[in-house]
Amino acid sequence: MRVSEIKRKTGETDICLKINLDGKGESKIDTGCGFLDHMLTLFAKHARYDLEVKCIGDTNVDYHHTSEDVAICLGKAIYDALGEKRGIRRYGDIILPMDEALIMCAIDISGRDYLGYALEIPAYKVGDFDTELCEEFFRALVREAKLTLHLRQITGANSHHIIEGAFKAVARAMSSATSIDERYALEIPSTKGVI
Repeated sequence: MRVSEIKRKTGETDICLKINLDGKGESKIDTGCGFLDHMLTLFAKHARYDLEVKCIGDTNVDYHHTSEDVAICLGKAIYDALGEKRGIRRYGDIILPMDEALIMCAIDISGRDYLGYALEIPAYKVGDFDTELCEEFFRALVREAKLTLHLRQITGANSHHIIEGAFKAVARAMSSATSIDERYALEIPSTKGVI
């Protein structure tokens, strides 16, 4: 089983996160931010990762530290759970519709972190969640998971739909990229022999 548990405590957050990359999409999420809980729940479902997150953060300030630190832990957990990355497909992509929003996502589990982020979210907030934190979340995720992520909005007007479409697209592309290709189950998918 490709599993990982990350515990991280700072002066701003106290997080315990568990992931199983070979799960069924079951989740138990409590970050103190309802919108982030919603995004992580659908991320787990669409990636088919089992995911547990408990975060106690300084939400009396805002959700910045909670969002970024949860993404740091999620990225570390994915990186750890993948191990040597033997047999993974490595690449994943999707063009995902979410009502009027259309999101393109492409991922390479490359060992190099890069975020190509092109979402144009019209509202400053969705509920009490600052929409600029969406980019902060994905930036922290790619840095810690050591992956290349291109995320582009093709169309979209509703801020909730754009962000939800982005999380679902990343989940589906990650599911594909981290899945095992039985034809290459013992191989690391790189001419370098290491990722």
